[in-house]
This record gives sequence, structure tokens and C-alpha cells, in this order.
Amino acid sequence: MTDDIHRPEAPEKETRVGASACILTAAALWGAIGLWNRSLMAVGLSPYSIVAVRNLGGLTALTVFFILTDRSVFLIRPRHLKYFFGTGIVSVLLFTICYFSCQEICSLAVASILLYTAPAIVVLLSALLWKEPVTKKKLTALALTLIGCACVTGVFSGNLTVTGRGVLLGLGAGFFYALYSIFGRYALAHYPPMTVVYWTFVFCGAGSLFFLRPTELAAAFSAPGTWGIAACLVVFSTALPYIFYTRGLARVESGKASIMASLEPVVASIIGVAVFGEPMSALTLAGIACVLAGVYILR
Repeated sequence: MTDDIHRPEAPEKETRVGASACILTAAALWGAIGLWNRSLMAVGLSPYSIVAVRNLGGLTALTVFFILTDRSVFLIRPRHLKYFFGTGIVSVLLFTICYFSCQEICSLAVASILLYTAPAIVVLLSALLWKEPVTKKKLTALALTLIGCACVTGVFSGNLTVTGRGVLLGLGAGFFYALYSIFGRYALAHYPPMTVVYWTFVFCGAGSLFFLRPTELAAAFSAPGTWGIAACLVVFSTALPYIFYTRGLARVESGKASIMASLEPVVASIIGVAVFGEPMSALTLAGIACVLAGVYILR
């Protein structure tokens, strides 16, 4: 299986810096998703309807954009559809289903920290599949980001709700989330990042049709401002971050990319404080420092 992977040559320092910047930008944009989700939930959209809006909206926006700018992304070989089934259905769609289901029966802190087992999964799978080295630097960064995410999400506060089913769903979310970096590497061996992003959304958009609730959507989108909020969700926290992350993934080891993406809960926490007036504890600050230290190690 690994014979299909044509690993890129070690990029120059400037290219590595640019790739890291892409991944960190993606993480920041994903971290801002709470801005849009909370507003959409306030007008009556369920989490599953938001999944449908994100994925179908992302597919629509990307289709229009590439029709106008680069139609080459529409051309792929049928034998490579398996990679995009992996990124779109197995990763993006299943990760979201598991994550939202975990949030329904466990505390948000438990769901979040289980999701961020993903970098450890990526590091392990990358070592097995492509012999990516598991270095002391990488393990240190992984430990720092995991501890930091635990602090930021409030795992150590004691206000947790945990069930066996919830833990399995949370670990499933982390596993499927991690698989984007794995399937994405296989796809990037044959196609440029923009093609990978587009066909990921072809599959996850099609899969999202099963979660459409027309009555709920019609009622929510009749409220003033809903279309604008949905557009922000689609553009800034869906299409753009996947574009940035996939561009970075083309030049950075999968394990490093996944660890750097742990910046997402830090951004979410900062937005929670700045926009929604959520408290910022010393533990949260310590967690932010740990995540930033882990990311800095991998610069």
C-alpha cells in the first residue's frame, strides 16, 4: 500500500515555514467555528443540520469557485476515488457524527479532549505506514499539546460527565479526525491540494444529504441574518481551513501537522473569552502556554 506514496523531498526552510503557517491558519479558522455555530443554534438549527449546512455549503462554494478559476480539479482517475471516500466520508463526516453524539451524552470537556487524541493516532499511523520518525521533539510536543488541550477544555476542573458509550464515541471522533491526515497523504501523492479538498467535499457533501431536515432549515433561514452567518461558517470555518490544512499537509509530516492543528482549542478558548465573556482561569492560561510551546517546538 505504501508503494503508492511518493514522499516529497525535504522542503527548504522557507517552504516549511509557509506550510506551518498554513496549518496554523487552518487551526485558527477551525477554532472560530463557535462564533457561527452558536448563532445558528440560536435560530433553531440542530448540530446535524449544521453539519449539512457546512458540508453542502462548502461543496457549493468550492464548485462555483473552481468553475471560475481552475476546472482541472474536477478531473480525477476513478481508481483514486477510494482516497476521497476516505477523506470525505470516513474522516470528515464520521468524525462529525461521533463528535456531536459524544457531546450529547458527555460533557463538552470530555468530548474535546477525546477528540484531541487525534495527533497521537496520526503520529502512530504515520510511523507504521510511512516510517515517519517518532522523535523526542515530536513526543515532547505531543505531550505538551495534549496536556494543554486538557487544561483549556477544563478536564481538570472536575465538572465532567462520562459514560462508556460516550468515551467510545469520543475516541471514534479522534480516530476519524486523524484519518484526514492519513487519507489526505495518499491523495496528495497523486493530486494537488485543491483537488484533494474539492473531492473531499464531493463525498462529505453527498453524505450530508442524509442529515437534511428541510422544515428545520426553512424555519431557521427565514430569520434575519441567518444566510450571512451560514456563509461565514462555510467560507471561514469550513472551506478555507481545509484548503490551508491540505496545502500544509503536502509539505509537512502528517504527525507534525496534526500536532500543530491542536492550536484550534486555544483559539476557541480565546474567542470564548473575548466574544462570549467566558471566564479565563489560570489553568486555561497554562493550557494555552503548553499548546503554544508544543507548536513552537515543531516550528
